[in-house]
Amino acid sequence: MDQLYAMTVFVTVVDEGGFASAARRLNVSPPVVTRAIADLEDHLQVRLLTRTTRVVRVTEAGARYAQDCRRLLSDIEEADEAAQGVHGAPRGELTLTASVLFGNMFVMPIVTDYLRTYPDVNASCWFVDRVMNMVEEGVDVAVRIGDLPDSSLHAVRVGAVRRIVCGAPQYIEAHGMPLHPHDLSRHTIISATGITASAHWRFVVDGQTRSYDLQPRIATNANESAITAALGGFGLTRLMSYQVADHLRSGRLKTLLSSFEHAPLPVHVVYQEGRQTSQKVRTFLDFMVERLRANTALN
Repeated sequence: MDQLYAMTVFVTVVDEGGFASAARRLNVSPPVVTRAIADLEDHLQVRLLTRTTRVVRVTEAGARYAQDCRRLLSDIEEADEAAQGVHGAPRGELTLTASVLFGNMFVMPIVTDYLRTYPDVNASCWFVDRVMNMVEEGVDVAVRIGDLPDSSLHAVRVGAVRRIVCGAPQYIEAHGMPLHPHDLSRHTIISATGITASAHWRFVVDGQTRSYDLQPRIATNANESAITAALGGFGLTRLMSYQVADHLRSGRLKTLLSSFEHAPLPVHVVYQEGRQTSQKVRTFLDFMVERLRANTALN
């Protein structure tokens, strides 16, 4: 058994969530994948995956083994790159994550330009509105908005964003402009923080943080839909400044209550740094940091 190949197949099955999708990614037949996993389980005398007719689930032992496999395979890739020399062209699979809207707006254009520049690199982009565990889930680079907890990860600050209240000029003309957070109770509210009966918006009033419970006419878990409703003049919403930067520049939305905002939230590019950061990660970091720092929506 080629154990390194079997480990690669196993990690791919875990990442893809199934044997057929892993076979497509590896460009092999499904029986080849099935045999590699069976050989690996026989060698280890441990069940790594639980298979049914519909789903493949990772066992507790399999989850630990997948994490160790990712680390070992990454070390091998780094050793190969070091042997080839730092001036060799970047190659391999780059995995990155960001929130859904930020990823679509800012990260994907950078990724496509990077891949055009380095044709031997492929990218897996996980745009999700949750914080992925970079070590356990095999992520090379992440964009994080907000203060960072202490960790073994490394971070480069690329900008800052604000949490703002905004509305369309036609709404403000028809309903007036709120001058204080308590005025919001008389306005139509579009809540973009989830489908709940109330919206809890916090502001800085007289140097202290105060929370205002508002009753939204629209509650949505999709920022894009809140933006659409606000652009249509339906009401006021509260979003991150980068999410509506183009609409603010064009005048289709106006910022309100800016003097009551909290301090801007930092934006960081976060990455793992092992004994030697892989060349594809180094080059992508340089590429991404330069582009994000030059973006006026983040600065």
